[in-house]
Amino acid sequence: MSRPAIRAAGLGKQYRIGERQPYKSLRESIMRALSGGSRRRSRGARELIWALRDVSFAVDAGEVVGIIGRNGAGKSTLLKILSRITEPTEGRAELFGRVGSLLDVGTGFHPELTGRENIFLNGAILGMRRAEIESKFDEIVAFAEVEKFIDTPVKHYSSGMYLRLAFAVAAHLEPEILLVDEVLAVGDVEFQKKCLGKMGEVARGGRTVLFVSHNLPAVRSLCSRGIVLAQGRVAFDGPAGDAVEAYLSRLADTAGGEDGTLRFVRRAAPSATAADSGFAVERVEVLDESGAVRRTLCTGDYACFRITFHSPEAVEKGGVELGIHTLDGVRLIQYSTRPVSDFELSFAPGQNVVECELPRFPLAAGSYVLAVALTRPGMEWLFVDDHFGVLDVLGRAIEAGGVAVTASRCLLVTEHRWRLPGPPPPQGR
Repeated sequence: MSRPAIRAAGLGKQYRIGERQPYKSLRESIMRALSGGSRRRSRGARELIWALRDVSFAVDAGEVVGIIGRNGAGKSTLLKILSRITEPTEGRAELFGRVGSLLDVGTGFHPELTGRENIFLNGAILGMRRAEIESKFDEIVAFAEVEKFIDTPVKHYSSGMYLRLAFAVAAHLEPEILLVDEVLAVGDVEFQKKCLGKMGEVARGGRTVLFVSHNLPAVRSLCSRGIVLAQGRVAFDGPAGDAVEAYLSRLADTAGGEDGTLRFVRRAAPSATAADSGFAVERVEVLDESGAVRRTLCTGDYACFRITFHSPEAVEKGGVELGIHTLDGVRLIQYSTRPVSDFELSFAPGQNVVECELPRFPLAAGSYVLAVALTRPGMEWLFVDDHFGVLDVLGRAIEAGGVAVTASRCLLVTEHRWRLPGPPPPQGR
């Protein structure tokens, strides 16, 4: 029996909310010594959370596995443990082969070194000989499209240039195991397509890949197997298509309210972003024309989305995003307060409310996913939850014959009429 490329046994990672991870620097040691009494007194009151708990699986050499789950499910924590960036609190992880990781923009890059120097540094870290790196160098630079800046220190690169070079290095230096997080989502659309194409090439080349993504169609097409994480535990492990269906089923089941309101009004768990920054969307409600909360929403109904959110500070010219996409990730609607020239929104400390009005709701009957976000100028993301909850839309007989339009037939419904053309006008002589 062949040895797997990755083996995890009982992995767990615990964090203490509000506490930094200790660093063995002189400054940190002095500060801890000076504040030790107050730390010890308050430590017991801090909450412990398990980002991962009892996670076990094995990945065979050459297998391509997608890791999916809600924000805060433990996906990135798992990859950081496998990459040896952080240590597990319990359990053990073993990897057999050279590991390449792309967990953040510029992972493993030294900002003072040039792009050329960082390519050779990353190759050396992977255990590659100089001749091997040189044979791939031109291909890496061409893929990253940074020829003019290859001898410039990467601290002067834009985030997009950083990302292109980081992915090119990770994908072309031929690690036996490649770990890729959702970092690809920050690139432009063309680059994302390019990266996904390269990922497919890597997968077909027989290398082992762990791919964390919210791009469910990409997981279906690239991966042979999927692992669903929920609240730090393995909720499903099986074929990629089945894993996507299991994830979508869990998403629909956990988003419901119990008061008869639309199902996305209540959330199953707070987003990790909210815990980090203090910014949080607390609830979303749909109102009818009278301002009452709707119990149902049908195709063609008037709908006013009321978003209630918390801001820990005043934010001038803040932005609120509202999106709706299909269960497998196809974006249908994306509205933002920012591009609206005659609407300026500033966040006050505490609770805030903003409303988005749709005179006729355009989606066909079916289930959809609601996404919400908060931003500040410069497109700094303060809060993001792409899976805030599930929105159920009911059908309405608006077609001739009384047949309700459902999402299995089409997604968007607009007002229309059928008619027979009248007789042609007489031709003058």
